[in-house]
Amino acid sequence: MVVTGASTGIGAATLHHLVSKGFHVFGSVRKDADAVAMRAAYGNDVTPLLFDVTDHAALARAAREVANTLGNATLRGLVNNAGIAVAGPLMHVALDEVRHQFEVNVIGAIAVTQAFLPLLGARPKFAGKPGRIVMMSSVSGRLGFPFLGPYVASKHALEGLSDALRRELLIYGIDVIVLEPGSIATPIWDKADKADRSKYAHTDYAPILDGVAELMINHGREGLPASVVAKAVHAALTAKRPKPRVALVAGRFANWTVPTMLPQRWLDRLMGGRLGLLKRDDGPNGPHM
Repeated sequence: MVVTGASTGIGAATLHHLVSKGFHVFGSVRKDADAVAMRAAYGNDVTPLLFDVTDHAALARAAREVANTLGNATLRGLVNNAGIAVAGPLMHVALDEVRHQFEVNVIGAIAVTQAFLPLLGARPKFAGKPGRIVMMSSVSGRLGFPFLGPYVASKHALEGLSDALRRELLIYGIDVIVLEPGSIATPIWDKADKADRSKYAHTDYAPILDGVAELMINHGREGLPASVVAKAVHAALTAKRPKPRVALVAGRFANWTVPTMLPQRWLDRLMGGRLGLLKRDDGPNGPHM
């Protein structure tokens, strides 16, 4: 199994769970120190792969390393987990940040997939049992949350390309499963709590952003444990007939079923009211933010 972004959070939990189920895991990390720690923790059960998903030369070297290790064996699974989240009001977020968001979450996922597809069975005269691909999306792949526009867009794109890829790979028998976690309790929320929002202090959104951040961070820290996602990854890779999409959401009815069923205009007002985004009339000059 190959798991990208395996040093922390969902990736680390997934690596740990797959090893506990008897799989040898190739875990991608970006720092030598993380590779050393991974070897110390798991010994011969894990092979660290040192690459960033945006570094195509390093990715190609990693794919060759996996191929040499496997020999004639098939790669059982690829878990495209590596990703970042760019936040901010779309009216003001820097375009370079948006480009980087897509470079990691979308182009990076395509690059990794292309690099490992031959090992999963997408090659001529392949005779073994084909592997599977798990794409780590998010509830944001279906729901557009304010102030997470770049991230939301990248996850919508990831889900669209996953559908296309799954159908294209029918000729090889390689399946593609999309997981859609909601808030997951990982250390990422500690980083989010320290994020600098001062660059938006001059905007009309400034009075709203601190409250939005507090709401999201608190909700995130109360989310599902990463082990829940890890178990879902294992199921997606091993179940006889896995569902093509699996949502993993705490308080599923309120946080997933209702939002995905409501008319879009209703959902707009529900989110807008909760976050303080609804237009209001403050006097003779008319409504404003």
